[in-house]
Amino acid sequence: MKRTILLLSAFFTVVLPVGVFANSAPVVSNVTAAPREDASNLVDIYYDLADADGDTCTIWVVASNDGGMTWRVPVVTVSGEVGSGVAPGLNKQIIWDAGGDIPGKVGNFKVRVFADDGQSSDGLVLIPAGEFLMGDSKYITANPVHQVYVDSFLMGRYEVTNQQCCEYLNNAYSQGLIEVRDGVVYATGGNDPYCTTGEVSPVSRIRFTGSTFTVTSGNANHPMVMVSWYGAAAYCNWRSQQQGLDLCYDLNTWTCDFFKQGFRLPTEAEWEYAARGGLSSKPYPWGDTIDGSMENYNLSGDPYETGPYPWPTPVGFYDGQLHSKADFGWPGPQTSFQTSNSVNGYGLYDMAFNVSEWCNDWYYQYYYQGSPYSNPTGPNSGTYRVSRGQSWRTPSGVFLGSRSNRDPSFQSDAQGFRVVLDF
Repeated sequence: MKRTILLLSAFFTVVLPVGVFANSAPVVSNVTAAPREDASNLVDIYYDLADADGDTCTIWVVASNDGGMTWRVPVVTVSGEVGSGVAPGLNKQIIWDAGGDIPGKVGNFKVRVFADDGQSSDGLVLIPAGEFLMGDSKYITANPVHQVYVDSFLMGRYEVTNQQCCEYLNNAYSQGLIEVRDGVVYATGGNDPYCTTGEVSPVSRIRFTGSTFTVTSGNANHPMVMVSWYGAAAYCNWRSQQQGLDLCYDLNTWTCDFFKQGFRLPTEAEWEYAARGGLSSKPYPWGDTIDGSMENYNLSGDPYETGPYPWPTPVGFYDGQLHSKADFGWPGPQTSFQTSNSVNGYGLYDMAFNVSEWCNDWYYQYYYQGSPYSNPTGPNSGTYRVSRGQSWRTPSGVFLGSRSNRDPSFQSDAQGFRVVLDF
């Protein structure tokens, strides 16, 4: 029996300036797909790929058989201009053996084509669906270790930077969505603090002139700090708005609609699964050991451990290259430093240290004792939000499984976030 492949879509990205290392994100457009008229059950997928920097990209395809509610249809048997090393161009072709991946299935399918150039700071990395052992027996609040399944999703390669947040703040301010009161950013008329500017907190790298937000010199590519859970959620909504996606957060109740397809904060389970990078029960994203060339922990010896706080390193700093501060526009005496390539198995940077990261979940100390197996999203309510990962303030001996609870208004020079996007 012949199947039909209908209702096609593509993923679009908006380029955000990221300071010294600005690199444009790739854009996929004009996606079409159709089954062949013969009995081969092959599907021809065509797309256009643009990248302003000319970077080659990794291309992958996802498919849905329920109109885009979930994207669990396997798209494994593919050939053509897919996978790594695909150059920008028009009318790129992918051949999908739908009959081989989903034998005997008939129905309407929706497909999406994604591209990643491995360079852009606002780039997203595919985290494949799978099971993992969540928790760590060394920590009381991370027990018991239990099996968890998460669907595939996209996650920011890097922590959100000062420049990206500054872009958000200026745009939101121009729309009248936010205001600044006593150096603190709020939703217009709201009482939940989003972030603090350098006018009242010297550790903030964001300045406000009365009409414009700016980033202090040399800090554009460093992770945003002094940002609350509220501010991180509001940024997610703004980024969704910029790309024409659903808004996941109700900024009045702060509830997250997981059925919306837009940017949001990761669930605690998604964060830990992604941080582990496909490894099982390892203390760090890449394995068993750590040294100062691999991550920015307290007294790691990196060249940014000098001057006034804070001391985060630029996002993606640990890429196996010999760096100097000048590479990142950092003022003052220049120091060279050899890093190890500490990207994890899913292509994510800084998942162990640098800054701690907000998760979407409410925090409950004993949640693991009754956590559901499939896609847990945390308690329905609570007082504190979950923060995961360690920071430049933390000694190296704290591991991936540890958990922290933070008031959603909490801000510090060691707290940041990264985003995720459902298909």
